[in-house]
Parts: sequence; structure tokens; C-alpha cells
Amino acid sequence: MNGRIYLIPVTLGGDDFQKVIPEKVISLTRQLRFFIVEDTRSARRFLRLIDKRFPIDDTIFFELNEHTDESDIDHYLDPVMAGSDIGVLSEAGLPGIADPGAKIVALAHRKKITVTPLSGPSSIILALISSGMNGQNFTFNGYLPVHPAERSAKLRDLEKKAGEGFAQIFMETPYRNQKMLESIITICHGDTLLCIAADITLPGESIKTMRISEWKRDPPLLKDKLVVYVLQ
Repeated sequence: MNGRIYLIPVTLGGDDFQKVIPEKVISLTRQLRFFIVEDTRSARRFLRLIDKRFPIDDTIFFELNEHTDESDIDHYLDPVMAGSDIGVLSEAGLPGIADPGAKIVALAHRKKITVTPLSGPSSIILALISSGMNGQNFTFNGYLPVHPAERSAKLRDLEKKAGEGFAQIFMETPYRNQKMLESIITICHGDTLLCIAADITLPGESIKTMRISEWKRDPPLLKDKLVVYVLQ
């Protein structure tokens, strides 16, 4: 009989995991000895965070990220086919959203393996529900282009879609957040709404929705913060 795949949430940062990860999820994770992870080091840190005595040396990790050879992925499910359960871990939040874990989930479905999602934090969903914007119709756009001209064109496109009633969600790497904010307030119209959700679930959490014209008057310092943006 095959095992199953568990999609395991991790914290969005910080060490107070008990505030954001349900105890049932922690208990189940402690029992697993096979994991498919975006990054082995961060996965080990998380497992040691939830259990200081977690048997890391007796645990097998398969890395799934942009460097993984597609031909290797199929073998990652060998333990499941042999009857063992396996956990999928992103570096932050839920696996499969802005995360390569979706590849292994798709493969599991093709192999008729049971996939079980576990409850936990998603910065994308938490940003949306706390933004006051349209939770009925929205699009997650991942990371926008790095090149300024391409990023500007993309922002104009997102603002147009936002004007049609579809909330537009996107992210940026922490060290580029200040440049992203500068681009948004320069390119977007003053009446467009922007939610900046920074460091969600962390001690310095800040979630505010204002018009672009208001953000221009008092732009926040976002460098090195974990930020999700929502436009409408």
C-alpha cells in the first residue's frame, strides 16, 4: 500500500511557531522521516525548531528547487510507493504557492498517490484577506520582472486589471522592496489602492491599505522586509 504526501506549512519567519502552526501539524511532522524540500538547510532548521531532538541524521531530504534536474524528481516518490509517508516543505508558508512543490504534487496525482494539505500560514492569502480588497476575484502574479522597463509595463497591466475589479497580488525579494515601492508609486495612478503587507505574523507586522497618492506623501522603509503587495 502506498504512503501519502503531506503538504506541510512552515512559519513565515521567526521562532514562535506555536502561534501560527497547529499542534496537530507539528505532531504529524515530527513522525515523518522523508521530506521533499526547497532547501535542506532551512528544512533542518524548521524541524529542529519544532523539536530540538528531531532525528535529523535518520531523516532523508530530497531537494526540489530551480536547480533540480527534472529527471531526478520521479525518484523522490520512491519512499511513498514503498509505503512511507513523505512531507513537502517550502522555505516559508505553504508549499506549492510561489514554490516548486507543485511539481511533486502534480506527479503524485499522476501516480494516484493521496495528497493531504495541512493548515498553516500563507502570506499571500493573509495579505489579501487583511487588505480589504476583492477576495472573490483576484490574481496572484508571483514576482514581477527585475528589469525596470519590463517591471513598469507589468505594473501598468496589473493596474488595468485591478481597475476591472480583480485584486492583483504580487511579491518582491526583500532587498529590492524599496525599488519596487518607488516603481509602484511612480507608475500607478493616485486613486489606485495599494495594500502593503509587511512581515506578516512577525513581531514587526504592518498591514496598511491606502491610495497611491497617500503612499507618496509618506512612503515606508521596506528594504529587508518580507512584503506582499495588493493592488486594486
